[in-house]
Amino acid sequence: MNIRSLTRGDGVVIGAAVLLFIASFLATYGGEGSDIPNAWDNLGMLMSMYVGGIAGAVLIVVARALPQPRKVVGLELGQVGVALTVFAAWTAFWTIIDPVGSINTDGADVELGSGLILGLIAALLLAAGAIAGPLVPALQAALLPAPRPAAPQPYGAQPPGGYGYPGAGAPQPGQVGQAGQPGQPYGGQPQPGQPYGAQQPQASQPQPAGDFSPFWFAVPVPRPLFAEDGSQTPIAELAPGTWYLAVEQRGPGLVAQTQDGRRGVLQDTSGIQRG
Repeated sequence: MNIRSLTRGDGVVIGAAVLLFIASFLATYGGEGSDIPNAWDNLGMLMSMYVGGIAGAVLIVVARALPQPRKVVGLELGQVGVALTVFAAWTAFWTIIDPVGSINTDGADVELGSGLILGLIAALLLAAGAIAGPLVPALQAALLPAPRPAAPQPYGAQPPGGYGYPGAGAPQPGQVGQAGQPGQPYGGQPQPGQPYGAQQPQASQPQPAGDFSPFWFAVPVPRPLFAEDGSQTPIAELAPGTWYLAVEQRGPGLVAQTQDGRRGVLQDTSGIQRG
């Protein structure tokens, strides 16, 4: 799971879920006719309004953080989560409208408690964040900013290791070869039997068309990576905060390589950050 793929809309969902959880411990009804201190003493209200909303928020966040979409009975986890948040907000609204409909007051007057009022606000905020998150551009921005590219290494210094970091075992612009090619020593050291200072012969590799040179980049928001055959079926999702290698220019898009070696076409290249 990659938490850097979370957006500001997901942050609103998480905050509202925490607020809803706190509201479940506060008083629901007041007055002489109520014997329900909080939502945990009313199973129907607890499961439909509070637990339902929190479960929906969890599904939305998990679906966003997973590298591949998961489905339950044919529906994506995020879709199920949005439906649960809307149901929680609907239940909270009608509980406020008809507070005595769910409890036995014996004719006595009851008052709305802070748990119901705060729960309604949290449930409405939760549903709004779940619905507007994928639609409002301001909520689509990354919740955690992408890390800045590392400063250039001094001459002779070894680059930091690990795939997904610019300069780590992968070709830089102007270099020939593939990322992490086994048997290729760093810096092109001469092989035994070669004169000192002689350059090691490089294996011929296919070069991208034109003057394109491979480079590292990061996306500002999650974006799908489509198959190279031109189909519109996403094969992966590029997440903010992770560096990817652009290996070829294809029209207005880029052919990018993921951490696990999959290649696909990034059609939307607006706002990408070059490493």
